[in-house]
Amino acid sequence: LAGLGINVNCMPVLDIPVAGADPIIGERALGREPESVTRLGRAIAEGHLAAGVLPVIKHIPGHGRAGVDSHRALPVVEAAREELEAIDFAPFRALADMPIAMTAHVAYRAIDGARPASVSATIIEDVIRRRIGFRGLLLSDDLAMEALEGSVGARAEAVIAAGCDLALHCNGRLEEMEAVAEAAGPLSDRGLERLEEAFDRLRQPVKQPAPLDPAQIAAVHTELTQLAACT
Repeated sequence: LAGLGINVNCMPVLDIPVAGADPIIGERALGREPESVTRLGRAIAEGHLAAGVLPVIKHIPGHGRAGVDSHRALPVVEAAREELEAIDFAPFRALADMPIAMTAHVAYRAIDGARPASVSATIIEDVIRRRIGFRGLLLSDDLAMEALEGSVGARAEAVIAAGCDLALHCNGRLEEMEAVAEAAGPLSDRGLERLEEAFDRLRQPVKQPAPLDPAQIAAVHTELTQLAACT
């Protein structure tokens, strides 16, 4: 990515799937236990930074319990807040020092009724900013997903009003892109500070890892495969 001039990548996925959840997270997940997800997520994120690419932790504060695909409908999670704090939020709390995070289009009944995190000031301020402690640049998930209501312009306004710094729109339809740009408006002063702080991470000297030979790559692949089987 860095060789192509791409300096942001939307990974790692820190969501922890549970039994019965929709398979939309599926094999993108790094495991089913907070500890292993945190360890692998940290390695991926720091590897990105070492290579000159900003990682984006997602989907904060957790998409693993979603019973439906948020591309098609709004997932509503019924788990108690204590369970969410102990499991779902844990990897995000452990990686709260990362420069960018992407929100979840998921509603958590125990926290804010039926409003998904991306448009909930309560979740963004109380959970993401305060409880998890994330202070970096906050990016919404894709506005074209059907978990959100209203026009794409209204969705853009809603995510910015709730506390997202940036509104993400992915389908490439020009008329929608124009509506999103107009509704989102210019980056706020605080959002600009967070953006600059994020890219400052790429200007810090890092120790570049030595290139891996094929045997090392195979060994790492075997280790990760065995870890995934255990989790």
